Amino acid sequence: MNDINYHSESVVFSPPPSTEPTAQQTLHSLYREHHAWLRLWLRKRLPCAESAADLAQDTFVRVLTSRKTQDLREPRAYLSSIARSLMIDGFRRRALENSYLETLALMPEPLEISPETRVLILETLLEIDRMLDNLGARGREIFLLAQLEGLSQVEIGRRLGVSTNTVRKHLVRALTQCLLLIED
Repeated sequence: MNDINYHSESVVFSPPPSTEPTAQQTLHSLYREHHAWLRLWLRKRLPCAESAADLAQDTFVRVLTSRKTQDLREPRAYLSSIARSLMIDGFRRRALENSYLETLALMPEPLEISPETRVLILETLLEIDRMLDNLGARGREIFLLAQLEGLSQVEIGRRLGVSTNTVRKHLVRALTQCLLLIED
């Protein structure tokens, strides 16, 4: 019997070379042909050459991430549209930053309280708290409504359902206690 050995050789078929450029080739061509023009276009609209160069690079990064490089009929219009959008975003961001910095500049400087002053403030607050305890519930409430919420005696009387004279009596007693604390 004849031993027949069949050897199979693997044949690799490669597709015929494509005549259409790849996305990478198209982007490279777009960059090479229009980058200098875009930088000049941006330079006319921005205060410095470095900003124009940065924005041109950002424009091509946006083109790269959008993957819309194939079939561009008007590449300069497309590039200028993206660059204009990025420029507007930059102007808005700077306007927001400037507004924030102006608001910060108008705020008062934070006060640095020494440890000694902090202790004095805490002691005073504790004394006021003890004084408020001595006023009773209604007197404390009237004093706090007047001092913290800024209500008038008439408004406090309406809110609590008491006469204005009662409110005045409690406020006089509370303020007298405060004056005694100040004298000490």
